[in-house]
Amino acid sequence: MKSSIISLLGSTLDAHGPRGKDRWNAWRPNVALAMQETLHFDEFHLLYQSQFQSLADSVIRDIRTASPDTVVIPEIMEFDDPWDFGEVYGKLYDYALSRRFDREERDWYVHITTGSHVAQICLFLLNESHHLPGRLVQTAPGGKKSQRSCGPRGTYRVIDLELSRYDALARRFATEKRDDVASLKGGIETRNAAFNALIETVERVAVRSRDPILLTGPTGAGKSQLARRVYDLKRAKGQLKGAFVDVNCATLRGDQATSALFGHRKGAYTGAAADRPGLLKAADGGLLFLDEIGELGADEQAMLLRAIEEKRFLPLGSDKETESDFQLICGTNRDLRADVAAGRFREDLLSRIDLWSFRLPGLAERREDIEPNLDYELEQWNARTGKRLSFNREARRRFLAWALDPATPWRGNFREFNACVTRLATLADGGRVTKADVEEEIKRGSAETRLASDSSDARAARAASLSGDVAAYPLAELLGADFAERFDRFELAQLREVVAACRESRTAAEAGKKLFAVSRAAKKTTNDTDRLAKYLAKFGLSFKTIAAP
Repeated sequence: MKSSIISLLGSTLDAHGPRGKDRWNAWRPNVALAMQETLHFDEFHLLYQSQFQSLADSVIRDIRTASPDTVVIPEIMEFDDPWDFGEVYGKLYDYALSRRFDREERDWYVHITTGSHVAQICLFLLNESHHLPGRLVQTAPGGKKSQRSCGPRGTYRVIDLELSRYDALARRFATEKRDDVASLKGGIETRNAAFNALIETVERVAVRSRDPILLTGPTGAGKSQLARRVYDLKRAKGQLKGAFVDVNCATLRGDQATSALFGHRKGAYTGAAADRPGLLKAADGGLLFLDEIGELGADEQAMLLRAIEEKRFLPLGSDKETESDFQLICGTNRDLRADVAAGRFREDLLSRIDLWSFRLPGLAERREDIEPNLDYELEQWNARTGKRLSFNREARRRFLAWALDPATPWRGNFREFNACVTRLATLADGGRVTKADVEEEIKRGSAETRLASDSSDARAARAASLSGDVAAYPLAELLGADFAERFDRFELAQLREVVAACRESRTAAEAGKKLFAVSRAAKKTTNDTDRLAKYLAKFGLSFKTIAAP
């Protein structure tokens, strides 16, 4: 195969030494490449700035003299500032895109010895990204001791960025990746193939991106633990320097929610006795985990969107913006797309936080991981208490048989599993869990399962009796189980819409604006709150009783 090389003219190194006949005693990187006995190029692409035309002409002549079979292709590339990374990378990037490299019919090389240090770095990056093809070549004068033997030819080294050729480096990178993935799994040797693949993807995203991550899945699936481990991983790699801030959005309501997240100034509302920086500011330079993000109110959603996009927000009661640059991870067990369709969640906010979305499966979906998680929980118990806890053989066999049984639902997922092991550990005599201990725990778990199942069945039966409409269940909660016998279906259909609007709103005024928007715009009524109150009174209800189920 023929070979070609791409190289920059070195305005200093290629001009090294005298210009006369003695120049052949001096090492000049591009000319030295043409003098190599074990490396021949059929084409030599020499990139240079027009202000060095005289030097380029001289170097081209000497390359042709040293290697008459080499076709030298001079190409002008102008740089206003050879030390401006953006400009140099952009020019070299455009050059790479404008060329058709016949990679299968020709060996390509990129010379990274000449040019500014910025240009050398850019050539390396473009080669690594495969925009510039082939292998890298480094040249050197050979050093004082070897200068006599190498002469003006110097030495060269070919570098292939295909790391599989470098076993030691490949092993180091593989080991580092395994360690990173293990840290995200908490050191648990999980066996579920789908979960392991998911965590490997999370690891790649975590170390390569600062974009928001959305973790979904049932309550107790480990979203907050994974968020914390992502933080630990990024901090260990020097990607984060700030704190890990964990927020449960379900606990935030009204002005307190805005204040907790975005801070406030003294006197912003009743009880605001001092300035408060807010949790977004506390996460500056670190990681903010917003669990149950679907519970945020409309105002907080709008403010959060701006904070994510612009890294700025306005604390409550302040006329001066605050800045905070944080990595964001959100968690939810809700269907946010359904919430968007229902008007409960902003579509633009979901689009912003949903770039990387990972659903964590519940424990029942990865029963292969129950045994390694049992060992993990025992290790954690031993570390916390300083005591030694273990299962005897029969107890362990019986526990795993029950835990792995598809009839064991594990509705509370890993949180329930942890509670189960904690009870067994607490009640075990002498640090040894027996089969009798396990049988007692199974009875307890079976009773709780039946209770939960009975409650679920009762709710389903009651909802089914209400015209077959599951959405009607809140009316039974508010009006009594016999409401369908006391009100027309027409009235109930309207009331369900009103109840939904009230539960989506923080105040009666906000609910009124949603419900009477058309008549309000036509100025047919002036008091939405009073109108809503009178309507609800016909059913013996109030906004307060509806908004606080």
